[in-house]
Amino acid sequence: MGIDLTTIPALADVEPVRSTKTPLHLDYEYTAGAASSRFLRAVKEKKLMGQRCPKCGKVYLPPRGACPTDGVPTTDEVELPHTGTVTTFCVVNVPFHGQQMEIPYVSANVLVDGADLPLFGLIQEMPAHDVRMGLRVEAVWKDDDELETSLENIKWWRPTGEPDADPSTYEGQM
Repeated sequence: MGIDLTTIPALADVEPVRSTKTPLHLDYEYTAGAASSRFLRAVKEKKLMGQRCPKCGKVYLPPRGACPTDGVPTTDEVELPHTGTVTTFCVVNVPFHGQQMEIPYVSANVLVDGADLPLFGLIQEMPAHDVRMGLRVEAVWKDDDELETSLENIKWWRPTGEPDADPSTYEGQM
């Protein structure tokens, strides 16, 4: 229940505010733990290193240092390939402030082969309307002289040309 502004004489001829633009800026620092630090150092060498839970066998990528299901440390390092499967995706068609990519583009969850958690990334080198669940993709890395301890070292994922993955191989990731 709102106030009827037309009953206030001083506001009778004032157009109501329907929206505002408010610049927003947020600074933060992220301190990587031991598992994340090992993962990021490996990414700098173009390696995808996950960790396996000794109890349930799930491979976490990026590693978390502990299995959230079993509550035990995940110290078994597992090097994973640079290939995976698109499990879910979104075609971005709406321009926004600060946009750096030409639209449409595709953001997706990619389940790296051998991992049990997908990574988030961009799908490029194909029309956005051709991206689909089950699409087999491979990582496209930055040049060696540009590598940092960042997941941004994977510029994007591109199709491998392999047949799509069977849905049963990623159905638990949707």
